[in-house]
Amino acid sequence: MPTRNAQTHWTGGLNDGSGVVRLASSGAGHFEVNFPRRAADDAEGVTSPEELIAAAHSACYAMQCSALIARAGATPGTLDVSADVTLEPDPAGGFRIAGIHLTVRGVMDGLDEAGFRDVAEAAKASCPVSKALTGTVITLDAAFA
Repeated sequence: MPTRNAQTHWTGGLNDGSGVVRLASSGAGHFEVNFPRRAADDAEGVTSPEELIAAAHSACYAMQCSALIARAGATPGTLDVSADVTLEPDPAGGFRIAGIHLTVRGVMDGLDEAGFRDVAEAAKASCPVSKALTGTVITLDAAFA
């Protein structure tokens, strides 16, 4: 399986600096980031790590849910998935991701609503991004440029 890569070029301090995140593996785009917009209610067109996590989680969850619907013998139709990632102050200092709320609405043949809820719960537990966010080893390679 491939390894995907994103890169961020940051200039300045936390509150007066800014960066650009580049989706390097796909070349799909680049996005501005900065802390004041990250911590504000209105992002004003600037993304954040939390929004990027929400995008990754909603996409991964949709794929896993679709696979589990088919595995249950049903025919996947459409899934609309939303992931809400909440950033808040950490009592230990700094900030933390306080929680992620997934919302899914699905249309399919071959599963009743209770069966869909069971599949949806299984997808929440088994999608790779959900697994990564429950605890993963993080490694670091730091050096001067």
